[in-house]
Amino acid sequence: MFRALLGMEGGEVNESTPVVEESLASIGATVMGRNMFGGHPGPWDAQNPWKGWWGVNPPFHHPVFVLTHHAREPLELEGGTTFTFVTDGLHAALERARQAAGGKDVSLAGGANAARQYLAAGLVDEMEINLVPTLLGSGERLFEGIGDDLKGLDLVRTVARPKVTHLKYAKR
Repeated sequence: MFRALLGMEGGEVNESTPVVEESLASIGATVMGRNMFGGHPGPWDAQNPWKGWWGVNPPFHHPVFVLTHHAREPLELEGGTTFTFVTDGLHAALERARQAAGGKDVSLAGGANAARQYLAAGLVDEMEINLVPTLLGSGERLFEGIGDDLKGLDLVRTVARPKVTHLKYAKR
């Protein structure tokens, strides 16, 4: 299912399939950090603006709100995905995403810094971590400075496959 979302062929149906289907079923909007959207740090390049990692038809197919310190006009792409760049903080981005979602769920796509900010603010109701053992370098620590209680989230499901472990946390 995930490969199909990205326009790729192949893959298999296994224990991961319902996990991915469930996590994507009721999303009406997504919030992500600038690093997740990508490009480069600092102001946007007006001559050659970054359009994301996903090409002209991103896998979201709903509104996406990007946390950034640098203003930019919305980016409309195929499939119903519009990236809106929010410069007035995580609460403003979440409120705009909730309005756009129209009663559906708001997904927090990451990266680690944005996810950590929402988690620290107690604004995460559920969290699905898809743990793939790949060495990428130093990276960012998702739970750095959060403490050991995960802000009221408890582990409610674990699905282990040879190449991925899905961990679902939910508010008590």
